[in-house]
Amino acid sequence: MSYDAPFAGLKVVDLSQGIAGPYCAMLLAQYGAEVIKVEGIGDGDWARTLGTRYGSHSAYSIIGNLGKKSIAVDLKTDAGKQVVWRLLEGADVFLEGFRPGVIQRLGFDYKSVAAREPRLLYLSISGFGQAGPLSSRPAMDPVLQAYTGLMNENRGEDGIPHRVPVIVVDMSTALYAFQALSAALYARRDETRGRYLDVSLMQAATALQSIRLMACHLEGGVMKPGGAPGGVFKIADGWMSLLAFTDRDWRILCTAMQMPALADDPRFTARAQRLANDVALYAIVRPAIAAEPWAVWTKRLTEAGLMHERLNSYAEFLDQPHVRETGLIQWLSQAGLNQAVPVPALPGMLPQAEGTPRGTAPVTGQHTAEILAAHGYAAADIDSMVGQGTVATG
Repeated sequence: MSYDAPFAGLKVVDLSQGIAGPYCAMLLAQYGAEVIKVEGIGDGDWARTLGTRYGSHSAYSIIGNLGKKSIAVDLKTDAGKQVVWRLLEGADVFLEGFRPGVIQRLGFDYKSVAAREPRLLYLSISGFGQAGPLSSRPAMDPVLQAYTGLMNENRGEDGIPHRVPVIVVDMSTALYAFQALSAALYARRDETRGRYLDVSLMQAATALQSIRLMACHLEGGVMKPGGAPGGVFKIADGWMSLLAFTDRDWRILCTAMQMPALADDPRFTARAQRLANDVALYAIVRPAIAAEPWAVWTKRLTEAGLMHERLNSYAEFLDQPHVRETGLIQWLSQAGLNQAVPVPALPGMLPQAEGTPRGTAPVTGQHTAEILAAHGYAAADIDSMVGQGTVATG
């Protein structure tokens, strides 16, 4: 155990699929835990089939499984279930992400697992939670963006609600789940038993929006702007984000727009007046900003100390000198791809390195034989299970 690998020595059995559970378990692996990913035979975790597929991988499965070992097991067979029970011996953490009721039918509900491994921490991740009228509904990120109000709040200038495309609900669920598990692992040092942790996409989506949710409640359903001018503005060669809410920043912006007298216009001298006259304000500011390209604006606004940034594409972001020089992105090779892929360094951690376990996502069943051997199965037994279709190797 060390600061670089504080979870070294912990054993995690990961039956989750998609991205919320797998990403949570991936973080455990990045902090040193041994994470055994249990997936079905064939395609394995359905995240491997999302979007464009590259052999046994997709972008989802690479990011969600870095640092893990994969075993492919047929959980519909008694022999396959016995394999999982063997894996659970001595485990510290168990993750499942099935729809409520499925894990019970498989026989790996918390009561059954805790009876054999009483100190184990058991994490269930679901869409709407384990109870309530919507608990049995299938739910992924877009459903919870719609249900919790996120899409309705994310309206473009066209007035149409839009989905946030970066699966923000799944990713935040993974982070909240990792936080809960980390705290439970810390507390377990002084506890004689483990515990059950229930984390849902609904909970995470709500917690993520807690400030805006409260503000809208207090302000009659619509969160008022923090000031003006601010937002996204068209420039001569693209788009720019800009904030000039304070009276001081407003004066600085007027000078940067080469319109210093505008700062003394009585309609705009103070924040309250600018908000009250925002239509007239933006009718002046938007054309002025649209007249100049990014190079002009970033020079003027940087010198003025105003918060601003160009709207980059992902390709432009990856090519930024600051991104390159800070080591934010690691370019790592993965099975099935003919080029290295960008993997962000995780905040507060050492970056992953090419060819290391932390920097590699397994293909389906890549470690089946290795895992089984480590859990007491003889070579002949492994060959027999492969032949019978109980397990599969990558």
